[in-house]
Amino acid sequence: MQKVPDTLPSWPVTFLQEVGVSRRRNLPETTAYVRITQHSWTLGQMTGEVLASQYTWHFHWRFRDKALDITPALGRALIKEPLSRFLEQKDYQLEPGGDYTFTVRAKF
Repeated sequence: MQKVPDTLPSWPVTFLQEVGVSRRRNLPETTAYVRITQHSWTLGQMTGEVLASQYTWHFHWRFRDKALDITPALGRALIKEPLSRFLEQKDYQLEPGGDYTFTVRAKF
């Protein structure tokens, strides 16, 4: 497993401001932004980072084992399940260097 860099690329500040309320049933929602940094079909793994509200996480997904590691621990419980669903649904469409979004039904 390769180490994820300690420094994050500069993402636009507008990413951090997109928190709203779902039109359906007035549920809180937050837009999560995913950046894929590494992807290997031969090793069966993907590495990247997620931004949601003021939180930032690094993830390492071993898709053959369906194992998702997220650091740091702060807020991990809020993002792990939605990120796992997103990665499983979109895995064949995700490319290194690509930026993607999904909605989390929670306010961070």
